[in-house]
Amino acid sequence: METPWGRWSVLETGDNFQVKLLEVDPGQRLSYQRHQHREEHWVVLSGTATVTNRGRTSTVSRTGTTFMEKMVPHRVENRGDVPLLILESQFGDYLGEDDIERLEDDYGRV
Repeated sequence: METPWGRWSVLETGDNFQVKLLEVDPGQRLSYQRHQHREEHWVVLSGTATVTNRGRTSTVSRTGTTFMEKMVPHRVENRGDVPLLILESQFGDYLGEDDIERLEDDYGRV
């Protein structure tokens, strides 16, 4: 699926989980968002992620991970000059895209 910040694809789905591959283009970031029904675990496959989670911003490099609990605002940004690849594992009772509550968005989707 193409997005303003890059693209994503579903790699696997199962009972209360889904695995996606996210590709964040250089200079782009996802909306500052939270989810009511799911938690997310990110693994950086390549590039460097600038992650905001629980109000703190940190840098996560290749093979590094971060975990987002339900209802906790979070975002990822690619400040680098190469694509950022993230393996995103979602866990929850509902995994639909309409579970995204955007709090801030660079692309006018709030």
